[in-house]
Amino acid sequence: MKTNRIGRTDIEVTDVSFGGASIGNLYREVDDDDAHAVLQTAWDAGIRYFDTAPHYGRGRSEQRLGHFLAGRSGYRLSTKVGRLLSPSDHPIEQADGYVKPLQNDVVYDYSGDGIEASLEQSLERLGLDHVDIVYVHDLGRYTHGDHNDGHMEAFLSSGYDRLTQLKAAGRIGAFGLGVNECQVCLDVMDHGPIDVILLAGRLTLLDRSAEVELVPRCLAAETSLVLGGIFNSGILATGPVPDATYDYGRASPEIMDQVRDLQTRAEEQGMTLATAALLFAKRHKATSSLLLGTAKSKTLQRNLDALAKHSAQD
Repeated sequence: MKTNRIGRTDIEVTDVSFGGASIGNLYREVDDDDAHAVLQTAWDAGIRYFDTAPHYGRGRSEQRLGHFLAGRSGYRLSTKVGRLLSPSDHPIEQADGYVKPLQNDVVYDYSGDGIEASLEQSLERLGLDHVDIVYVHDLGRYTHGDHNDGHMEAFLSSGYDRLTQLKAAGRIGAFGLGVNECQVCLDVMDHGPIDVILLAGRLTLLDRSAEVELVPRCLAAETSLVLGGIFNSGILATGPVPDATYDYGRASPEIMDQVRDLQTRAEEQGMTLATAALLFAKRHKATSSLLLGTAKSKTLQRNLDALAKHSAQD
């Protein structure tokens, strides 16, 4: 696969990457064999950039990914900070959309000490002493609402500087944000430079809101963009079917109409809506890597085949 450099660092990532939310049991339980199988499919296809987070199954995704990558080399790995995990004193069957997560409670902490503690926990679950990219996870009003002011203050007063120190010390290779909104990215970039943003759902065939301010800012600053959530939580994969989901909720009539139009235009070009969504994200001038997240090998292979078919036609 083609590789692209992250920011001004010496880290290069494959232009298609694997997102580890689903192997953390997102919405449904996945057994260890199926998790290993989809990771093997990604590896066999040439994917060498893998992303995970403590949030994904409260550590389960990191644990599984660490086991899979043990003994392998030549890959790049990112995880996230901002949540601290600790053993729970009560059984947890489901939390934050994850089924049968690891039995951990969660607190948010974007301070320097919290970020470093979160990183140390992740490294232990991954079985590593270094990670290539660290994303500050879910900072912003999209997740925290009115509580975000306190989290932002903690990050800007000590969290940001701690990340620059960890990078200078070689504990991490690059850092940035892993978020679902544009404004928090612009706010942090006003404070200081970041290497990369993992942006979910805001630079897609359906939602191009990042193109207004964030994309030009990133291009000018040489801040890389990794694109996640390219199906906008479902509707660009399923089409405008009944109960289609957009942005983690039921799609509005207005969104359904937009998707019908996009589907018609895709079919006029001889492709499915899902393929059009994949190609839009991968071919965008600001994209460093297209993040594909699934726990199903067949789904991952279908998306990879669609990308390969149309790349061959270019």
